[in-house]
Amino acid sequence: MISSSDKNALVLLRIEQAENCISDTEYCMADGRLAMASNRIYYGMFYAMLALGLRQDYKSSKYQQMIGWFNKNFVHTGIFPKHFTRLVKDAFDARVESDYEVSEPIITADLEARFADMKRFISTIKAWIEANPA
Repeated sequence: MISSSDKNALVLLRIEQAENCISDTEYCMADGRLAMASNRIYYGMFYAMLALGLRQDYKSSKYQQMIGWFNKNFVHTGIFPKHFTRLVKDAFDARVESDYEVSEPIITADLEARFADMKRFISTIKAWIEANPA
């Protein structure tokens, strides 16, 4: 079993990874690497969800399981707004499209909107974690 201090350190690491994705996204967008920016947007959200999972003693590396757990325990219970479900789904779909399918060019305005959503998503989760210590 993991100690409380180790768990807190891991939660903070996941939040740091999420926040690093913000600067990664900024860099990629400025450099014109829009597919990579789309990837970083999703992973920033995913790392934030992993931090929540660790805080609540839930662990999964599978995207769909983590998203389902997040929706069940945080969105459907009213802790986070309902549109967070759509934000994660849209970011996931955009990441899959940009990483694997590449059938249409990425629209910069859509990417910028997802980036703003990602920053809000991460900051909301970080604030919840800080307000709800283990």
